[in-house]
Amino acid sequence: MNVVLIAGIVLFGLTLVFAALLSIAKEKLRVEEDPRIPAVLNVLPAANCGGCGFAGCADFAKAVVEKRAPVDGCTVGGSKTAEAVARVLGVEVVQTFPYRPVVHCGAKTEDKLGRVPYDGVASCVEANVVGVTQACTYGCLGFGDCAKACPFDALHMIEGHPVVDYEKCTGCGACVRACPRNVIRMVPFKQDRMLVVACSNKEPARSVKQVCKVGCMGCKACQRMFAQLFEVRDNLSYLNYDNYTGEEDFAKAIDKCPSGVMTFFGKPKPEYAEMLARDEAARSDEPQGIPVS
Repeated sequence: MNVVLIAGIVLFGLTLVFAALLSIAKEKLRVEEDPRIPAVLNVLPAANCGGCGFAGCADFAKAVVEKRAPVDGCTVGGSKTAEAVARVLGVEVVQTFPYRPVVHCGAKTEDKLGRVPYDGVASCVEANVVGVTQACTYGCLGFGDCAKACPFDALHMIEGHPVVDYEKCTGCGACVRACPRNVIRMVPFKQDRMLVVACSNKEPARSVKQVCKVGCMGCKACQRMFAQLFEVRDNLSYLNYDNYTGEEDFAKAIDKCPSGVMTFFGKPKPEYAEMLARDEAARSDEPQGIPVS
């Protein structure tokens, strides 16, 4: 018999054997996907923003089914998505407050003292490395990395200050991750407007006055009035949102604050309508947000 023919027959036989082995291995080693995973994925908004802490919606869906993530972990979808996920899994969803970003720095460009000309890359990350663009080493640098990172056009810069449009904000946390100074943080919105200590400077009052017009003095006036809510540590007032009910009357505490560092974030005040209109006219080609302080 021809050697070439024999070799062909042998190779064909080996091909059949290996194909059979692969087919058997596929059946034996196959990992069945939980049918609930694609079902959960189908009710997610497919934003793939990463606000849930996972790489994307597919990873989040898998994590929810495997009980590694809460059913209400999708910040973009909110309560409706949480309810849809709960129905797929046959569980009840516990209603929680939505987390949204607030800015712990209230200084606009004119409030920042000791600013120096900066000709480098217009980026907060880059400027933070340089470290000499402004005297305050804690506050917002004002180059808008947070606004650039927002996938929903819910944050932009006005007068060198980040402003959140809470009508568009989904709480994905992209702005928080983009800030090199951790000025932006997520808090539970227990009402439409939440009080915020808009400062991050931990230096003594004398030093704060030298670098900012609106920095926290650490005077403890707020702590004396609301001991269960405010605590001054390292010369800076912190607001305990776990004890925050949304029913407090902060008017007196705000009036007592010598630097006016306490401000509300959330639905805009009517007096900002004119300011927003001017800003939109000046930058008509850019998406605009809404001042909230």
